Amino acid sequence: MTFADYRGTRVVVTGCSSGVGEAAARALVDLGAEVFGLSRRRPTFPIAQFHSVDLASVDSVDHATSLLSGPVDALFNCAGAPPTLSSREILKVNFLGPRLLTERVIEIMPPGGAIANVSSSVAGAWRDHLPVIREFVDTPSYDSGLAWYEEHEKIAGHGYPFSKQALTVWTLQQSSVLVKRGLRINAASPGQVDTALLEVSQQAFPPELLAASLRPSGRASTVQEQVLPLLFLNSRGASYVNGADLAVDGGNSAIQATEVRAG
Repeated sequence: MTFADYRGTRVVVTGCSSGVGEAAARALVDLGAEVFGLSRRRPTFPIAQFHSVDLASVDSVDHATSLLSGPVDALFNCAGAPPTLSSREILKVNFLGPRLLTERVIEIMPPGGAIANVSSSVAGAWRDHLPVIREFVDTPSYDSGLAWYEEHEKIAGHGYPFSKQALTVWTLQQSSVLVKRGLRINAASPGQVDTALLEVSQQAFPPELLAASLRPSGRASTVQEQVLPLLFLNSRGASYVNGADLAVDGGNSAIQATEVRAG
């Protein structure tokens, strides 16, 4: 058995109609998985089931997940919001929605199941803001999380990096909780990826910041270069990988971690 043997498994992929989510869903179909896709738009290729979902709506998440039949062996949280949306909407799609959806899906996950969350290299500074992030992540519900952010937005900062930091920290926290149920949860943190979202990011972030995030490789990754690490994290071959935040950024996080900062 290879690490990417998904024959006989049932998997859920969010964001299955574009970008990394689409590429992951296509690869999983090719690898023999029964793929259940959740996205705002229907994918253009055949999968076992598709259900429309808007991660910015509690009712939509509840409805879509109620249509899923178990067991689900793996969940790939690939959907995300562009940084050009309002911070409030970004927070819903990048963290509050995926958290709620994951909480629903794990109820139909048998022991041995796995979750892979697509975070971002922009979340790399989460250790510097851990007390604030922990306070937010510990909110018990979608609505209370949104209310917390609206009250603390000045401290938390822009919704895009903060939502990805929250997703990473929540993933690490949940690893010690879900393992008691025989489940694993990990994150992958891409750098820049050559998708339509990159073009949007180029409008939202300063050019010097984008250029710095390409060090040392000097290029953005392809979607395929992001998919293979995700496939590994949720595979049987990664059965002892739990609570990891896997940097898939061409080495940029290594530079940031080892730079000597002035001051």
